[in-house]
Amino acid sequence: MNVNFYTPVVTAFDENGNLDLQGNQNIYDHLINGGIGGLLILGSSGEFYAMSMEQKKALIDMAVPYINKRAKVFFGNACDTMDETVELGNYAIQAGADGVMLISPYYFTIDDASIEAFYDEAAERIDGPLYIYNFPARTGYDVKPEIVLRLLRRHDNIVGLKDSVAEMGHTRSLLTTVAKEFPQFQVYSGFDENLIHNGASGGAGCIGALSNVYPELMVSWQDAVNRKDWDTAAALQKKVDILMRIYDINPFFVATLKKAMILRGIKIKDCCKKPVLSTTEAETRLLKTIMEQAANGDRL
Repeated sequence: MNVNFYTPVVTAFDENGNLDLQGNQNIYDHLINGGIGGLLILGSSGEFYAMSMEQKKALIDMAVPYINKRAKVFFGNACDTMDETVELGNYAIQAGADGVMLISPYYFTIDDASIEAFYDEAAERIDGPLYIYNFPARTGYDVKPEIVLRLLRRHDNIVGLKDSVAEMGHTRSLLTTVAKEFPQFQVYSGFDENLIHNGASGGAGCIGALSNVYPELMVSWQDAVNRKDWDTAAALQKKVDILMRIYDINPFFVATLKKAMILRGIKIKDCCKKPVLSTTEAETRLLKTIMEQAANGDRL
């Protein structure tokens, strides 16, 4: 068992929805100094869906040289058309990204054959490592293990998958379907609390948003699992279980994460893309309570 805990990075904006480049650099430094070895920029937590192509490219242009190989850097890719998807994917790869993570089309539910055709074309036209992003709660459908297996048999550049499904049984089914034939295929869980189960099932770890706030905690947890220090891993699991309540404060949890980062001293604004509002006073009080409980090791 060897796992990594990577971060789906939030994006810093100003009050007008413009990129806060200094704020984003502050975030990257916070994560890298906390020990995070991989940053996924322009994922769901990064509010990709509300950003223009120009903003996405500007963030890529800044992030790759600023991170400067201090950590692996991946970019989320989810555009409205295949041509835009290919354009952004290749732009990121040519800029020096370690890979792109591609969510399949959303809004309309599509059938399995269309899902497979989408990833077939993307893998043929994007000239670099490609990760599948399976998020049924947002797309309305599942990228099934059998689809993934068929894709892997045709495309060497499909190297991993983020499975944003709470039930580990789904991720385990994916792993058991592909692992024998493709043992190097990297499967990450999208829910922070599933790190240990993911590793025990043969997965690559987690890409979880709480690491925006607590990178050092998640790296300590990752390291405890990798050295098989189960007492420490179990103790850290309890802290993570408490912190998972942060996701429940507001359905759009990204604003809550930004407020939590500010409370931890990260110099950003808690602005999200409109129409999302900043965290309220009542939400901030609940957030502080959860953070204090986790720090004290309280059980809820």
